Amino acid sequence: MTDSKYFTTTKKGEIFELKAELNSDKKEKKKEAVKKVIASMTVGKDVSALFPDVVNCMQTDNLELKKLVYLYLMNYAKSQPDMAIMAVNTFVKDCEDPNPLIRALAVRTMGCIRVDKITEYLCEPLRKCLKDEDPYVRKTAAVCVAKLHDINAQLVEDQGFLDTLKDLISDSNPMVVANAVAALSEIAESHPSSNLLDLNPQSINKLLTALNECTEWGQIFILDCLANYTPKDDREAQSICERVTPRLSHANSAVVLSAVKVLMKFMEMLSKDLDYYGTLLKKLAPPLVTLLSAEPELQYVALRNINLIVQKRPEILKHEMKVFFVKYNDPIYVKLEKLDIMIRLASQANIAQVLAELKEYATEVDVDFVRKAVRAIGRCAIKVEQSAERCVSTLLDLIQTKVNYVVQEAIVVIKDIFRKYPNKYESVIATLCENLDSLDEPEARAAMIWIVGEYAERIDNADELLESFLEGFHDESTQVQLQLLTAIVKLFLKKPTETQELVQQVLSLATQDSDNPDLRDRGYIYWRLLSTDPVAAKEVVLAEKPLISEETDLIEPTLLDELICYIGTLASVYHKPPSAFVEGGRGVVHKSLPPRTASSESTESPETAPAGAPSGEQPDVIPTQGDLLGDLLNLDLGPPVSGPPLATSSVQMGAVDLLGGGLDSLMGDEPEGIGGPNFVAPPATTVPANLGASMGSGLSDLFDLTSGVGTLSGSYVAPKAVWLPAMKAKGLEISGTFTRQVGSISMDLQLTNKALQVMTDFAIQFNRNSFGLAPAAPLQVHAPLSPNQTVEISLPLNTVGSVMKMEPLNNLQVAVKNNIDVFYFSTLYPLHILFVEDGKMDRQMFLATWKDIPNENEAQFQIRDCPLNAEAVSSRLQSSNIFTVAKRNVEGQDMLYQSLKLTNGIWVLAELRIQPGNPSFTDLELSLKCRAPEVSQHVYQAYETILKN
Repeated sequence: MTDSKYFTTTKKGEIFELKAELNSDKKEKKKEAVKKVIASMTVGKDVSALFPDVVNCMQTDNLELKKLVYLYLMNYAKSQPDMAIMAVNTFVKDCEDPNPLIRALAVRTMGCIRVDKITEYLCEPLRKCLKDEDPYVRKTAAVCVAKLHDINAQLVEDQGFLDTLKDLISDSNPMVVANAVAALSEIAESHPSSNLLDLNPQSINKLLTALNECTEWGQIFILDCLANYTPKDDREAQSICERVTPRLSHANSAVVLSAVKVLMKFMEMLSKDLDYYGTLLKKLAPPLVTLLSAEPELQYVALRNINLIVQKRPEILKHEMKVFFVKYNDPIYVKLEKLDIMIRLASQANIAQVLAELKEYATEVDVDFVRKAVRAIGRCAIKVEQSAERCVSTLLDLIQTKVNYVVQEAIVVIKDIFRKYPNKYESVIATLCENLDSLDEPEARAAMIWIVGEYAERIDNADELLESFLEGFHDESTQVQLQLLTAIVKLFLKKPTETQELVQQVLSLATQDSDNPDLRDRGYIYWRLLSTDPVAAKEVVLAEKPLISEETDLIEPTLLDELICYIGTLASVYHKPPSAFVEGGRGVVHKSLPPRTASSESTESPETAPAGAPSGEQPDVIPTQGDLLGDLLNLDLGPPVSGPPLATSSVQMGAVDLLGGGLDSLMGDEPEGIGGPNFVAPPATTVPANLGASMGSGLSDLFDLTSGVGTLSGSYVAPKAVWLPAMKAKGLEISGTFTRQVGSISMDLQLTNKALQVMTDFAIQFNRNSFGLAPAAPLQVHAPLSPNQTVEISLPLNTVGSVMKMEPLNNLQVAVKNNIDVFYFSTLYPLHILFVEDGKMDRQMFLATWKDIPNENEAQFQIRDCPLNAEAVSSRLQSSNIFTVAKRNVEGQDMLYQSLKLTNGIWVLAELRIQPGNPSFTDLELSLKCRAPEVSQHVYQAYETILKN
C-alpha cells in the first residue's frame, strides 16, 4: 500500500495516540508514527507538541527514519528553539557516523535550521565535514557554509570557513569545486566589496578542468563564475573561450546560455582580425538555433536573449533568418519576439524573403500580430533603403484590403517613411486621403493630420480635410489636438489668404477653450509668433526636419553591455538591469564588458598616474578620458564638497553624454529648449569649515578697502574680462579673472544685472577639467541682485575636483544658475594660478631631472620685446612662483635656470637666456622641459604674460 494512507485519517485525539506510538519500543511502529506526524505537518496541522518525542527518535540507524525526523526538525526548530538544542548532540554524533550519507544529511539539516542559539554548536561538526574524506560530504558542507553565512556572517568569518571554502576550489572532485564556487558566489553577492572569489589564471585553470566533469548545475555555477573574471590579455581570453566552447553542445539550455554569456564577454577582448574570432562567431549560431526547437516558454527566454545578442553582434545570426520565421502554432509572445529579431537581422541580402513573409503575416487573424507585422514592413523600409519602394507598394496593397486596423497601422508607418525619404513617395498621399473617414485611433489620426499639414501644398482640399477634424476638436485625444494645431498653422503659413479663419478658429480653441496646459502653451507660442514675426514663424514651423534614424528601439549601448553580462538570467528576459527589479541592495552589482584589446595594450607609465597621486610619483595632468564627458548634468549644484570628490567614479555615466553635444553645444546660439540641469541652490548659511575667514572681511580689507578682494602676494592678476555677455544670459553679465594669493586660488567675479527683474538663488558648478579646478565654497550673493546693480564676489577654488583632459588644456566650462535659468560659458584660466609655493628645486635635483627628461620633451620659445635685466626677470617670476635655481653668465649672456611645480605635482624646468645691456636686442629665449609636454605651450604663455605686464 502507498504512503497516501497517512493523509486520509482525520481522527480526534490523534496527538495523544501519536505520542504513545512515538515512544513505542517497536521500530516499525515508531517509523509509522513519524510518517503520520510528517503527513499531518504537510497538510498544515500543528504537531509541534510532539517535538521532544520526535527528537527522541533521532537515535536510530535507520536512514529513512532519520531523514523523516530531520525533516520535522527543520520545520519546527524555529518555533521551538529551546527544544531544538536537544538535537545538537545527535548532529555532532551523526557528523562522525561511518556512513557518508548520514554525515551529509546531518550537515545539510544543520544548515537549514535557522536558529541563532544552535549555530555556534554547529561550527565544529561543519569544520570536520568540510575536511571529510568523502566528496559527497564535502560538497554538502560547502553549501552549508553559505547558509550559515546568511544567518551569522561574522561567525563564519571568525571561524575561518571562508578560507576553507577557497581551498575547496582546488579540490580533486569537480562537484565539490562547483559547490564551493556556488557558495562563494552567493556570499560574494551579499558582500559586493569583498574580494572572495579572488580569481587568477591558476584558479581559472582548476575551474575549467572541473567544468568537464560536473553535473549540469555545477557547470552553470562555474560558467557564471568565469563570466565575472577579466582575463589579463587576449591570449588568455582565447584560451578560456576554447575550453568553454564544448559546453555549447550541452543538452541543458541553461548551460548553453551560460556558455554563450562567457563567450560574448570574452569576445570583447579578441581582435576581429583573428581567425579564431571568425570561428567563434560560426560556433555560436547553431546552439542558439537549437534553443528555438524547445517548448514555447524556453523559446521565449532564448529569443529575449538572442534579441540582446543580435543587437551586440548581428553577424552571429545574419545567415539564420529562416529560423525566426513564425510558425502557425507559435504562441503570440513567441511570434512578436521573432518578428522583432527578423527586423534586426533584415539586410539587403535577405529583404525580399523578409518582406514576402511579413506580407503573409499581415493577413493573419491575430490583431496584435498583424499590427506589429505592418509596423515591421515600415521599419524594414527605413532600415534597408533599397527595399523602401517595395515596402511602400506592399503597404499600399495592404491599405487596399480596407481592413481597418491594417489601414491605420500602414498610415502610421508611411508617415515615418516620408520623414526618412522626403520628396520620394508623396504620390501615395491621394490614396491615404481616401481612407481618412475610417481612422478612429489617435495615433493613426495624428499621423494622417501630420501628413496633410506637412504636404498641404500638394493637397488641393487640405483645408477642408483639416476642417473636418476640427469639428470634434474637444473630443480628440491630446496627441491629435496638438498635431491638428501644428498642421493648421503649417497650412496657414503655406496658404495664408485662404486659411485665415481656420487658423484663428484653432488658436482660440487651443488657448481659450482648452484645459490642457501643453496645448494652451503651444497655441500661445504660435499666436505670438504669427502676430509678431511671421517670417520667424515660417522658419520655426516649416523648418527642415531631421531624417529619422533606422533603429529607434535599440537598447542604449552601456545598458546593452551590462545586460550581455546577465545573459541567461531574469535581467536578460526583462531587458532591465537587476537594480531595476531586485529590491534592496543584495546581489545588485553593476557589471560591464572588459575593454577591447586596443585600449588595454597601453601600459601605464609613471607620468600617467591619476592626478592627486602622492607627489613622489610624477602624475600626469590628464588621465586619458576624452570619451567620458563629465557633463554638468551628472552633478548637483548643491554646496561643493571641499575635499576629494568621492562620488565621481560612480557617476561616469558609462560614456553617455546627457547634453547631446557636450557643453560645447550649449555655448553657441542653441535653442533654449535644451533643458539645463536641475540645479539646487545651496543654502545661504553653508560655509565649508576649511575656508577660514570670508574673503570680503578680516585681513583682506586692510589691503583693499574698496572691493574686499585684495591680492596678498605680487602674483600677476589679469584685468577682468567679460565671460558671459548679458544678451546671452537673459540680462546677467559676468566678468571675472583668476588670482593666486598665498597658496589659495580664487575666481574674482563681477555680476551685473542688466535685466528688468531681481536675480536671486545664485549657484555655480564647473565641468571636469584638466587640473581638477572646483569651487571650494558655494557662490555667496548675500542680497538679491536688483536691476542695474553690480556685485563683486571672490569664489575660493581648490584642485580636488574631477579631472578630464580639455582642449585647450586650460579651458574651464562653467554653469551658473539663478532664479531665471541656468547659463553656460567657458573661459581660459592662466596657468600661473596653478604654480605652487614649494616649486623651488634643489640644484643637484634640477641637474639630474633635466638629464632624465628625454630631449624630445624640450620645447623652445621666444619672448619678444622684453627689455628687463636678469634680476628684474627673476624677481617678477618669483612673485608668481617660478623660482630661479641657479644663474650664470655664458659668453656675455645671462642664463637663468628655473623650476616650477603645478598643483598636481608636475615639475617644469626652464632655461631662460637674456642679453644684458643690449637695448637693440630685447628678445628672451626660453627652453622648457617637462614630463608632460602638453603643458609647455601654456607655461610659455604664463611667462610672457607675467614678464610683459
